[in-house]
Amino acid sequence: MTVPMTGSLQITAAAPDPALLDLPWHIPLEDWPAENLAALPRGISRHVVRFVKLSGRVIAVKEIGETVAYREYELLRALRRIGTPSVEPVGVINGRVDLEGERLETVLVTQHLQYSLPYRALFSQQSLQPDTTRRLIDALAVLLVRLHLSGFYWGDVSLSNTLFRRDAGSFAAYLVDAETGELHDRLSNGQRAYDMDVARVNIIGELMDLEAGDMLEPGVDPIEIGDRLVTRYDELWDALTGEESFGTSDRWRVAARIEHLNELGFDVGELAITTDVDGTTVSIQPKVVDAGHHSRRLLRLTGLDVEEGQARRLLNDLDAYRAATDRQGEDEEFVAHDWLTNVFEPAVRAVPRELRGKLQPAQMFHEMLDHRWYISREQGRDVPMVEAARSYAETVLRHRASEAQVLGADTAIIPRIAD
Repeated sequence: MTVPMTGSLQITAAAPDPALLDLPWHIPLEDWPAENLAALPRGISRHVVRFVKLSGRVIAVKEIGETVAYREYELLRALRRIGTPSVEPVGVINGRVDLEGERLETVLVTQHLQYSLPYRALFSQQSLQPDTTRRLIDALAVLLVRLHLSGFYWGDVSLSNTLFRRDAGSFAAYLVDAETGELHDRLSNGQRAYDMDVARVNIIGELMDLEAGDMLEPGVDPIEIGDRLVTRYDELWDALTGEESFGTSDRWRVAARIEHLNELGFDVGELAITTDVDGTTVSIQPKVVDAGHHSRRLLRLTGLDVEEGQARRLLNDLDAYRAATDRQGEDEEFVAHDWLTNVFEPAVRAVPRELRGKLQPAQMFHEMLDHRWYISREQGRDVPMVEAARSYAETVLRHRASEAQVLGADTAIIPRIAD
């Protein structure tokens, strides 16, 4: 929907927010007043980007050429429709002029991805967690496979064009910049290979920047990490799309292949099964795979909409609760309801209200489980979950920076060593 405004200003959005009218579109974005801005860490961008407060939420505003802005807006809408991890487009603002009548750049507006971090914000934290680099690369490999399976060619893969959310002990990666992307019915091997070549070169360069700024983990080799991305991508792509052949007496391997893909976090929507001429050999190849196996199961059972790794951890705790209460024979939905009301929700409510917004509830619960294990071992007893939650809130969470919106480091002012 395109809404014409005063003069030549136009707002193109699926659901225009009237509060957009109150923003100072007549001012260049880099000069916007502080009262409009949200204190969020910014990644590196070739364009001017600002985080802006709007109707109780935060949006990202990027100055960009008119044609590119509309193209990226439509691409992001298409990616959201097919369920790929990417930022949500809000709209395009075109026809901006300043008070002297001079033309200003068109802007693309996207919804800020809550609890997400640019990679430089993670590396700027004083207490960098072990193996952060490899966990980020593994998350990016999963994102690339998902994008390529959906037919999306990125064209400019990099850590700078990605946002990361904590996902239990790992990360989940989201595409944040699609201006060089293309959406096809299916990608060729050449397109996938080119995306991976660009990814490897860009990531090695970005990690060398961190290394030169003394921000990279000790002992990390940027070239090795670039190679790791390619290896992890190839392994996952082969697991999801590769053909497997076996004798007819080994038909159990069909179910085993599906179970393996489920363990990787993918559902099989369609599986091609063929036999040779004499019927002694069976070949199987997944034709349609869909990410989010564990998160969909948890959503169905509890209504919790979380990342895949978080869902896996919560489902494990649900299974442990089911065994501890000797309810294996009951319907899973009933047990899940009781686990939600007797375990998960009381643990989250045990966190003081002023601390709850620092992390996603599912991520807090994951970290509570780890904290409970540690203090139970130290104290030589099985610490109740609510007691562990209170201890976690006071000794761990209270000292963490908030990842909901406001973070201490503005990564836009962390200098790059090379460009």
